[in-house]
Amino acid sequence: MKADRLITDCHVATMTEGGAAYGAIEDAAILIADGRIVWVGPRADLPAHEATQIDRLDGRWITPGLIDCHTHLVFGGDRSGEFEQRLNGATYEEIARAGGGIVSSMTATRAASEDDLYASAVARLEGLKATGVTTVEIKSGYGLDRDAELKMLRVARRIGREAGVRVRTSYLGLHAVPPEHRADRSAYVDLAIDDILPAAHAEGLVDAVDAYCEPIAFSDAEVSRLFEKAKALSLPVKLHADQLSDGGGAALAARYGALSADHIEHSSEAGVRAMAEAGVVAVLLPGAYLMLRETTPPPIALLRQHGVAMAVATDCNPGTSPVASMTAALTLACVQFRLTPEEALAGATRHAAKALGLSEEVGTLEVGKAADLAVWDITRPAELCYWLGKPILNARYVAGVPA
Repeated sequence: MKADRLITDCHVATMTEGGAAYGAIEDAAILIADGRIVWVGPRADLPAHEATQIDRLDGRWITPGLIDCHTHLVFGGDRSGEFEQRLNGATYEEIARAGGGIVSSMTATRAASEDDLYASAVARLEGLKATGVTTVEIKSGYGLDRDAELKMLRVARRIGREAGVRVRTSYLGLHAVPPEHRADRSAYVDLAIDDILPAAHAEGLVDAVDAYCEPIAFSDAEVSRLFEKAKALSLPVKLHADQLSDGGGAALAARYGALSADHIEHSSEAGVRAMAEAGVVAVLLPGAYLMLRETTPPPIALLRQHGVAMAVATDCNPGTSPVASMTAALTLACVQFRLTPEEALAGATRHAAKALGLSEEVGTLEVGKAADLAVWDITRPAELCYWLGKPILNARYVAGVPA
């Protein structure tokens, strides 16, 4: 067997289902060719091979590269002032209705150049990469007009080409109503659905379509129109659902066979059951839960009971989740939502891959999948959820190459 790289003297958490916890293989080896895994297993069973490069890891642990499946990484400005307002008693809804929140980020994003947006996003990305991320989803939604939305998506594509990570893009035109359309929101909904989305799709900038379904954002009817358009363009959908109230977002996501329903703190059992039947992933966002000081956690017991896959993501954004650490998100998911470390790590690997439609490519360490790996200075996988702020990443590989 010919290989470009042999990785040996390591322990591997393959994160495959069934078998040992974490899909663990102790004293393991991995053979990589053309950016893909061609063999993984116990070192004692390593087949005859010729490897151009041999990496000996001195007993370190390897996991799949972590996947941050929900971020708003590209934006202008910051909203630390609103953070201060919330600590002084203002609610997220009050700030949004007073012209802050998403609209504040919109103003700064529209004013920024593509180069400026790229530079600031890559600076934030360094925190994710330093905590093992090799795949990241990036949403638009802070432009809220044609030029700025396309600008954001172009920057996201550039990050995927130049910044050492895989990127999946999501068009989030229905994120907020911009000020110029407050008197006629239907005109903005028309623009977002019938103009901006087709233009972004024609330019090859969209991998999925997202929306924010809440009383302070967009209705079931408006989101349904968007999702019908996405369906006509053969684009998968996902949804910010039931974050602040039970608006039936989980059921709406299920009705359209969404890749994921994200947040879902207030989703009902009927909504969870619908997600299970439709195979919709629940994306848990503990950073936003922490920063908003929420008190109603996602319905974890119901998700377990009905067999809904649970992903974990940072929700990295300027307003409600200024979190740029994937391992911090794992720790928060365990502490706040009572996930086990194995559930949390599955949420940042195989379930996150499913939430992006990438299960055939990444998320587990198996023959045929991309050799996206994270190497850790730990003695057991649970440490990835245990340390808060300790640097424990030793190396990242993207497509079999140190990155």
